[in-house]
Amino acid sequence: MSSIDRSQSVGGTRTYEVRTYGCQMNVHDSERLSGLLEDAGYVRAAGGSDGDADVVVFNTCAVRENADNKLYGNLGHLAPKKASRPGMQIAVGGCLAQKDRDTIVKRAPWVDVVFGTHNIGKLPVLLERARVQEEAQVEIAESLEAFPSTLPTRRESAYAAWVSISVGCNNTCTFCIVPALRGKEKDRRPGDILAEIEALVGEGVSEITLLGQNVNAYGSDIGDREAFGKLLRACGKIDGLERVRFTSPHPRDFTDDVIAAMAETPNVMPQLHMPLQSGSDPVLKAMRRSYRQDRFLGIIDKVRASIPHAAISTDIIVGFPGETEEDFQQTLHVVREARFAQAFTFQYSKRPGTPAAEMDGQIPKKVVQERYERLVALQEQISWEENRKQVGRTLELMVAEGEGRKDGATHRLSGRAPDSRLVHFTKPERDVRPGDVVTVEITYAAPHHLLAEGAVLDVRRTPAGDAWEKRTTEKETRPAGVLLGLPKVGVPEPLPAVTGGCAVG
Repeated sequence: MSSIDRSQSVGGTRTYEVRTYGCQMNVHDSERLSGLLEDAGYVRAAGGSDGDADVVVFNTCAVRENADNKLYGNLGHLAPKKASRPGMQIAVGGCLAQKDRDTIVKRAPWVDVVFGTHNIGKLPVLLERARVQEEAQVEIAESLEAFPSTLPTRRESAYAAWVSISVGCNNTCTFCIVPALRGKEKDRRPGDILAEIEALVGEGVSEITLLGQNVNAYGSDIGDREAFGKLLRACGKIDGLERVRFTSPHPRDFTDDVIAAMAETPNVMPQLHMPLQSGSDPVLKAMRRSYRQDRFLGIIDKVRASIPHAAISTDIIVGFPGETEEDFQQTLHVVREARFAQAFTFQYSKRPGTPAAEMDGQIPKKVVQERYERLVALQEQISWEENRKQVGRTLELMVAEGEGRKDGATHRLSGRAPDSRLVHFTKPERDVRPGDVVTVEITYAAPHHLLAEGAVLDVRRTPAGDAWEKRTTEKETRPAGVLLGLPKVGVPEPLPAVTGGCAVG
């Protein structure tokens, strides 16, 4: 019996599936889309339903060149299923929907709803309208209607949560189409953000990640250049909030007061994702990135001086138009100097509508590929060397859910260190749950993970673990999914995925 058959045997409830592509902002938006649908009476389809749900929602990304092909390929795969299942609906939202608008229903006329980045709250209404009127509904708002934080949310984790502090971006990077699709930066009021975090902690959440397309520019819309550092310090005063992270900052806005706030606020984790994009000053200028190599490395030095054990990751684009071998060598130089724990590396992808797409000096694919492979090899070596420095350290890990693919076979569990490194550890005799905290000694390092092969030194059961256990029990006792929706705190100012909010921020 398929997932749809099962759902219809229990009161005829309609099922849904949300497929997410792209950045953390999209991941968080998908949590809201799920919350909206469940608030409207839909039930999440069984895992791996592969289009067997009554409603399939695509939350799209427009950053990479193959985004269009991936979407239309997936839509084509669903076309025969929809034709054979009366009542099935398909919706497309996110950045690609904001960009392509009417093009989607022209290329895939079996799509029922197209909605943009500014009006995700309209999805249930648009689905119902499409069903009643029996024609596609395309509704793209040109500006933000309300901060997404006002919407119901179905969180994927019981112990960790995303919290948006702003949406949109005021930068004009020549390779990026996201600001044109997400709009200008709009900041939430600090009181609304802190009230949301306090409500989440009240539900058992012990780790939050502050989200923004350009997260450390927070305050530019409300007239306070030091607002982000103040927000970090305020998070440090919330009882029960054990870990605070943020993504992704921009080097232009990374000021000394933010570094001080990170170093002086115990629950702000020693982790920083700082997009480099290129180590070459001429390329950075062509990208309209408002910093240069010396400025970037200066930030890294200051962070390491204040937070010696900080793990720093980055984004790098290889093969931007006009990039010479000397330019690429400058990128390798920065990678060697910065010694990133991890780097998300991308081959430049031409996106229609961006200035870079029209630039002279587009680099041949063969050259880009060869440079990309050299960069990856160097970063792999550095990641491994940096991870080996962790051997012998005693670390507190927050136990994670679903992050160790081989945990079942190896009889291990997995968790995240304060600096977000992934650690696989020996399963203790005492029961531990996702969200609980264990203390271990690191015994082995690989480029992308660490091992703690000895006995666990300590187990601390937490309210976050209690929240995970409660959610798991509710899932087992209820006929369908559990809405962990965000409680509405006050009336938030009209306000999810690495990055600057997107993979190349």
